[in-house]
Amino acid sequence: MGLTNENFNKILEKKSLSNEVKWMKIFHPFIAQKAKPGHFIILRPTEESERIPLTIAGTDANSGTFEIIFQEVGVTTKKLGSLEKGDIIHNVAGPLGKPVEIEKFGRVVLITGGVGAAFIYWMAKAFKEKGNSVWAVMGARTANLLILEDEMKKICDRVLIATDDGSKGVKGFVTKVLEDALGSGEHADLAICAGPVLMMKNVSLITKRYNIKTIASLNPIMIDGTGMCGGCRVTVGGITKFACVDGPDFDAHEVDFDELLKRTSFYKKHEQCALERYLKTASKERVSQTIAENKN
Repeated sequence: MGLTNENFNKILEKKSLSNEVKWMKIFHPFIAQKAKPGHFIILRPTEESERIPLTIAGTDANSGTFEIIFQEVGVTTKKLGSLEKGDIIHNVAGPLGKPVEIEKFGRVVLITGGVGAAFIYWMAKAFKEKGNSVWAVMGARTANLLILEDEMKKICDRVLIATDDGSKGVKGFVTKVLEDALGSGEHADLAICAGPVLMMKNVSLITKRYNIKTIASLNPIMIDGTGMCGGCRVTVGGITKFACVDGPDFDAHEVDFDELLKRTSFYKKHEQCALERYLKTASKERVSQTIAENKN
């Protein structure tokens, strides 16, 4: 594939990992060559879409591609999920943020909830290649929402599963599995968590008791990705940081998670209203299209 403008941001492959979660491989040689585990992108699926940040789940510099994994939860992710192989994403900026420090620590435990698995997958490979023992504690609401389990089992020395309803692994949260493992005498030299804010807060409380260095990948509201808008500000160690340029990964024991919880929930009602309008419009368009097809 030539390096022509019309090929950049093209979706080369797409598949569903669950009913709500999609995986895409996108052509963008510059991002593919520069990105490292922990980096993210900001994209707009269409010209009228808002900008959203997404973790880079992997790259292939030889083919000039990078991968993303996302859950369709709002208007923009649903618009992105509606794009198909061969479609062009309107614009993509990246890689952004600071990559995770990949070194030999000893035993690295990666704790994730839901789509946070997209963040730790590429990282697990990188830590393993550095000679670490890598464990993963993965959680989801139900078994059918659990993603990348098989892929993680090929990389990690051990994978522990938790589901809210008990449909797979331990019934409960990843924090219970982590607490049980550490309480039984297992140790870790580094813990990294990604997922819902409350989950990361509770993981940090557990690892602090066991004196385990812990990194949290934060997911605040983010707009421009360059530090200018200030929307992604978080408090770390009593100091205001900007997740897009100072992070998105920070010392979990220094993060003010209560403040982050308030900030990430600030626009929930607005997001729900926007989603309801989008779904209603999309439904009307499908009905109109069906009527037109029947007439033909």
